[in-house]
Amino acid sequence: MATLLRRPFAVANTILKQAPKAPVTFRTFQTQAQAPIKQAFTTKPATPLQAFASARQHALRQTFQQSSKRSYQQQASTPQNPLAQGNLTQRLVYGGAIFGGTLLAINLLFNRETREDGGMPPFERAYLNDTFLHTGLGLGTIAIAARALHTSGWSVRLMSANPWLVLGIGLVGSIGTMMACHATPPENYVVKYGLWTAFNLTQAALLSPMLFFSPAILARAGLYTVGMMGSIAFVGATAKQEKYLYLGGPLLAGVAIVALSGLAPMVLPVTATRALMVSENLWLYGGLAVFGGFTLYDVQKVLAHARLAERGLMKKDTVNESISLELDFINIFVRMVQILAMQQGRRK
Repeated sequence: MATLLRRPFAVANTILKQAPKAPVTFRTFQTQAQAPIKQAFTTKPATPLQAFASARQHALRQTFQQSSKRSYQQQASTPQNPLAQGNLTQRLVYGGAIFGGTLLAINLLFNRETREDGGMPPFERAYLNDTFLHTGLGLGTIAIAARALHTSGWSVRLMSANPWLVLGIGLVGSIGTMMACHATPPENYVVKYGLWTAFNLTQAALLSPMLFFSPAILARAGLYTVGMMGSIAFVGATAKQEKYLYLGGPLLAGVAIVALSGLAPMVLPVTATRALMVSENLWLYGGLAVFGGFTLYDVQKVLAHARLAERGLMKKDTVNESISLELDFINIFVRMVQILAMQQGRRK
């Protein structure tokens, strides 16, 4: 009888031993509840600068994650570019067809009257080829120097500086080195090429922030610029002598309008959306037309200077001739990049 009475008490005792003890659970809860309070009193308060840096880092992280997600979704949803498909031979064929079609169209449109003698004299060809060689060397120097400055952090410092200060120093450096190079006689090779190199480095310093754009946009803009300038230069080289030299005056007026339209966003208020849109279109598409015309004018000016140099009326100076073509290329390239980036932003 006593054994039967003790059995329920033994079972109950065993269950209580297996159950978690209340003081341990309460102690654990108390420790977990006091931990944030203790940490709040022991942690040093963040300074306003640290709080701002933390908030900025958090915002940049969220922005990067959202942009990466949007870029991945866009790449997954957008169709493939037909020109990017296939092997290298097919791409070259497509590019050659586009370039050849553009060349044929511009030649038929602007070059209906070619040279009457049927060819270019050897001295004109040599002077033009030397000018194109210096133009390519100058553009290559600008590209390499801009890349080096961009990787060294110059682009970030330039974009964070005062835009008016950058504009003023850029204009002084570009125009100053260009005028000094033009004023230096070609016999003084050291000073001449030194000023020419300084001009190219100045252009590289001002153009280095463009490397923030996508490499695909830069490559396409470079290809379009080469195609446009190559076809226009071919028209200027094979056209009748001094046929397009009359364009100098109208092009100067056009470049003045384009320059004013580029400065409009610094003066106009943000609410003037229609005026800003008109100024942007003038800057982009009007600039393409104006500097395309300057390419045609400069090529014919090079040939005219070659004839004058052959007669002994002026000195041969292909460095000065190349500066004009470099400026034409840079202005067309910048507008091509902006147009392609704007089109990509609209597709998003």
